[in-house]
Amino acid sequence: MTAPADPGGVFVLDGRELPFAAGETLMQAARRAGVYIPHLCFHERLGQSGACRLCVVRVDGDFAAACTTAAHDGARVDNRTNELDARRRLLLQMLFVEDNHFCPSCEKSGQCLLQATAYEMGMLGPRFEEFYPHRPVDASHPDCWLDLNRCILCKLCVRASHEIDGKGVFAIGGHGIGSHLLVNSPSGRLGDSTFEADDFAAGVCPVGAILPKRRGFVVPIGARRYDLAPVSAPPPPAPQAQD
Repeated sequence: MTAPADPGGVFVLDGRELPFAAGETLMQAARRAGVYIPHLCFHERLGQSGACRLCVVRVDGDFAAACTTAAHDGARVDNRTNELDARRRLLLQMLFVEDNHFCPSCEKSGQCLLQATAYEMGMLGPRFEEFYPHRPVDASHPDCWLDLNRCILCKLCVRASHEIDGKGVFAIGGHGIGSHLLVNSPSGRLGDSTFEADDFAAGVCPVGAILPKRRGFVVPIGARRYDLAPVSAPPPPAPQAQD
């Protein structure tokens, strides 16, 4: 029998009391309060995943993923400790060496959640020898391109295509280091799928794996979100609709 959701209350995150509503996860309550918990695979509009493990915190001394763990009254949660940030830095270093991330030449630079999180965690280098895997770039779609060199297997596009777009364009195949993103089409290419540029999955990628064509530098380097403020800063307010 599943335990009922906590009706709401207060937990303590890094010494600060945070209220939570019934059914909220630690991540949801923290974000509502403007408190940053590092993450790559979390999105407000999508269900729980726990894929990237960057949001792992200590809850009453035990490790738990903040994006999948329900808040409960009186919990004591450690988030930005030296120990946890060191673990996150190690995970980030492994992500960088397992893929081909060349930030200075990437169109996503300055708006890339992976890059911004690495800066926030104080990652100064890869630490490990890079794999430099050989991965394809799929430019078959008229409006978007898919660069698997940058894919970090966060599953955001998979979940977005299933949960919001209702298409199931993407999936994860393979095992271990051979895991990779799959496109649901006869040829396995994006251009032969039902994917469209206005799909939610088209804009949810936290890195530069799925990008629109012919729009790479509409926002110039130096004026992008993470050029102007660190990832831990509150997001800028949404633009107001004009009358």
